[in-house]
Amino acid sequence: MLLAPIAARRSPRAFDPLHVLGDSDLHPLLEAARWAPSAMNRQPWAFLVGYRGDETFKATADALKPGNQLWASSAAALLTVLVDQEDGASASPMRAYEVGLAIGQLGIQAEHQGLITHQMAGFERDQLLAEFALPARLHPLVVIAVGRPGDADSLPEDLRNREFAPRRRRPISELVFTGEPWRPNDV
Repeated sequence: MLLAPIAARRSPRAFDPLHVLGDSDLHPLLEAARWAPSAMNRQPWAFLVGYRGDETFKATADALKPGNQLWASSAAALLTVLVDQEDGASASPMRAYEVGLAIGQLGIQAEHQGLITHQMAGFERDQLLAEFALPARLHPLVVIAVGRPGDADSLPEDLRNREFAPRRRRPISELVFTGEPWRPNDV
């Protein structure tokens, strides 16, 4: 049976603009990411955390593409996920895999806590690097909006429609192969 936080997870854009996320809310999400597996335990991830109303949030929101700025400013926090490229292996597929595991665990923990997350690739990386005094080995990968669900009616019509659209995934028969498409016998 699929775990409820996995089955319920979505990437909504309607955030409660009044919800305040505290360190005690965010800490378990970051702990979930921290405990993700990684090759040789190198843990090639870090996070730049901005809470709505602080300067880090403002600078991160300013670096978002306009379509993301429209709704992400209502999130309680913006987390920039940073890839640690200490050994210079910027194209290492293992780093992306490992960081993805950390982000996935963070998202499941958020869902478990009644929070929502939305990952965004639409932001200006160079703008974030110029704004923050990050160690040179850290490179922005995605920004994650975190908060409580809000009112979808506050969104423009096209985004509101996406909030209510059915959640779609490719059928498992397209994802698993054993020499031919996989069709489990016991489900």
